[in-house]
Amino acid sequence: MKTYFQPEKTLWPEILRRPLYEFSELQSRVGSILNTIRLNGEEAIREFTRQFDGVTIQHWEVSPEELENAGDMLDDSLKKAISQAAFNIGEFHRPQLQPVRKMETTPGVWCWQKTVALEKVGLYIPGGSAPLFSTVLMLAVPASLAGCKEIVLCTPPAKDGSIHPAILYAAKLAGVTRVFKLGGVQAIGAMAYGVVTPKVDKIFGPGNQYVMAAKQLVGFSEVAIDMPAGPSEVAILADSTSQPGFIASDLLSQAEHGPDSQVLLVLKEDKLLTAIQEEVKQQLNVIPRKEIARKALDNSRIIVLNNDQEMIDLINWYAPEHLIICTHNYGEMAAKITNAGSVFLGNYTPESAGDYASGTNHTLPTNGWARSFSGVNMDSFVKKITFQEITISGLRNLGPIVETMAAAEELEAHRRAIAIRLEQLTASGR
Repeated sequence: MKTYFQPEKTLWPEILRRPLYEFSELQSRVGSILNTIRLNGEEAIREFTRQFDGVTIQHWEVSPEELENAGDMLDDSLKKAISQAAFNIGEFHRPQLQPVRKMETTPGVWCWQKTVALEKVGLYIPGGSAPLFSTVLMLAVPASLAGCKEIVLCTPPAKDGSIHPAILYAAKLAGVTRVFKLGGVQAIGAMAYGVVTPKVDKIFGPGNQYVMAAKQLVGFSEVAIDMPAGPSEVAILADSTSQPGFIASDLLSQAEHGPDSQVLLVLKEDKLLTAIQEEVKQQLNVIPRKEIARKALDNSRIIVLNNDQEMIDLINWYAPEHLIICTHNYGEMAAKITNAGSVFLGNYTPESAGDYASGTNHTLPTNGWARSFSGVNMDSFVKKITFQEITISGLRNLGPIVETMAAAEELEAHRRAIAIRLEQLTASGR
């Protein structure tokens, strides 16, 4: 990790640049794959799956028997952990559903909003180098709670064409209705165009830069998407009261996601700098995915600053997916954070807890999109339809206001839609 001491704000954009491909090249490559899928359908998906995943799939959909038997291949302790995580996620998300509330905005004018679940949602679950069954829970539990009728899941197959049993177990537990052996850009294309899988209304889920680009491209014209969620990232705010070993473990927990992940440490003064660097070296050597993490660390940074406000300003500019604040005054610092996907407070709140089982959602905006996007929540799986009902007295109260505004905008038909009703009421003596 390259270290910077008191860098000028003008240098922040260059120092904090994410390790992304040049977008026009990425867009061109992904767009070509999507267009081939749109034109050639299943034949193209089968060829891309053979090319990118190294496997030829004859039967795309996981059978009911495979789903039913997946639990037999897992330890009871893992099944219990998955069940508890699903419960916690449900407990956090369920209260986000809001009841219908009718509001009388003007006497006789009633307005309300009805929440309606999206009918068909598609969940993308990364599974190439690690079986992210936790992401199944993060997406399928709220989708099920929202009342989505069809919950379609796509995840990359292994070389033998199988899906990891933990993914299948979590899918069945969380209410997924159909599971398909599809990964990468081809999975996004399948769900967007209705090739092999049903055509869905909205696609959810994280992935690498190719998956993220594919989601954005189909989002222009085919389906809605949750957010631009690409390679994982974490930022940590620390000071002399922080624990070097904890910081190192949190940095590495994100770095092991993939070589294009990025981790950032913002340290107040440099008292713990050497200790943290040593911890990173020692812990890196004992994790199985150390080569992946090592590559991610090459993209990562340590920035040493002198005061809290500079640290806050830098984080709000960077807008990280995950933010850990383990300073002595973490509550005060957290209150000033405006751009982050999910925030973890204190020395004993590792980001891993949110990844798996605390209850909050781990599908979050990356690459600075936390400036304008929220993480996945119950609102992600529903749409809201507004209703209004105006009584005769309500029309008399509101009508003149609408007439005045319509006339000012020179939209005479709009004005007359009010006037003709008021005239009819006056003529009838009502």
